[in-house]
Amino acid sequence: MAIKITTPLSRAAAEKLRAGDRVLISGTVYTARDAAHKRMIEAINRGEELPFDIKNQIIYYAGPAPAKPGEVIGSCGPTTSGRMDAYAPTLIALGETGMLGKGSRSNEVIAAMKKYKCVYFGAIGGAGALIAKSVVSAEVIAYEDLGTEAIRRLTIKDFPAFVVIDTEGNSLYER
Repeated sequence: MAIKITTPLSRAAAEKLRAGDRVLISGTVYTARDAAHKRMIEAINRGEELPFDIKNQIIYYAGPAPAKPGEVIGSCGPTTSGRMDAYAPTLIALGETGMLGKGSRSNEVIAAMKKYKCVYFGAIGGAGALIAKSVVSAEVIAYEDLGTEAIRRLTIKDFPAFVVIDTEGNSLYER
């Protein structure tokens, strides 16, 4: 049976999740891939605000395809999370409590997850059209010039995922 999660995701809620848990996520998540992550870190380094309040948020590593007429969003499957590993520890330290993508994570990311109580969710690669059915609304909120890689605010309902790495560093990949 899946655990229902509603965002924002508090650290206390993140700490209750265990590697291998099946979850259904509802609420707001933000999409960002490597180009957007690079810009966010550059903004932080310049002392600027991020395009959204990252505290207790989940970032979904996705670059959704354009929506067809009558649809909220196009296919929006996860991208390889390792491309964000250079940026993730900084965002986790600033309050990010969840990441959603596919693939393994670096030791540095896992150390930050354990220190700051962040969880890594995995979505099923190749299921982007099916996953898109969980998206209720989508809005570009930053870096529109990046096209599909712009930051979007998604409202989702019962988005299917698994806890891949929990706040204690336990990994579904290592089981």
